[in-house]
Amino acid sequence: MNEDNLPEYSIIDHLNDLRKMIMHSFIAIFLGGALVFSAKKIVFDKILFAPLSTDFITYRFFCKISDLLCIEKIPITLISRQLQGQFTVHLWTAIYGGIIVAFPYIVYEIWKFISPGLYANEKKTGIKFIVTTSILFFAGILFGYYIITPLIINFLGNYQISEQVENYVDIKSYITNVRTTILANGIIFELPVMIYFFTKMGLVDSNFLKRNRKYAVIVILILSAIITPPDMVSQIIVSIPLIFLYEISIYVAKLIEKKRQTELKTYE
Repeated sequence: MNEDNLPEYSIIDHLNDLRKMIMHSFIAIFLGGALVFSAKKIVFDKILFAPLSTDFITYRFFCKISDLLCIEKIPITLISRQLQGQFTVHLWTAIYGGIIVAFPYIVYEIWKFISPGLYANEKKTGIKFIVTTSILFFAGILFGYYIITPLIINFLGNYQISEQVENYVDIKSYITNVRTTILANGIIFELPVMIYFFTKMGLVDSNFLKRNRKYAVIVILILSAIITPPDMVSQIIVSIPLIFLYEISIYVAKLIEKKRQTELKTYE
């Protein structure tokens, strides 16, 4: 499509579209949150509290890899120290859950908002963008839940400065850590998508990513060391997917650059 044939949008039109996008996204989050709020027993007992059991699937998997990774106990007792504590946790968990459940629709609304400024060939990638972004997000969610969260709970739950101190953990502290870890990993897994847009905007290129690969690997290893117990196996398990995502980002940047060069040759 020629640039002159793109529809003209005024600032008011853009603001109206932005308002609709935000409103529709909030409605989707509200509906998703209501669903999560109503499924209290499943969300807490079957999902969020599951990593507190040594029978959790991740612990059993680690135990099969090596006897050194077997989990004998997780000495954590959850308590609520405030009258409104459990209700507040329930409410905020529903909001976080609503964001996760509604994520594909939120991405769809974002695409609808930016698509008027795209060319016809770019608009055709809408479904791919929504599907890819959603898959990466949910892959990050699962990675955060099944890998990162159990490692953190196991390490911190068994960490002791003295045998005189027992872990009576506030429910708010536990749930906040689990929620944040899961959602943060969902966002981290969007790295290829972010690199896609950064490359399109000319902020980075494949050569920049290649040159800084060793620094990226060092940063990933440091992050892995911070969020995992102090053993090499756990750090490797966490770092491999992140390094893989970085390599995918380089590939994505290359594709954008090749496509840009092809378009330039066509116009010439």
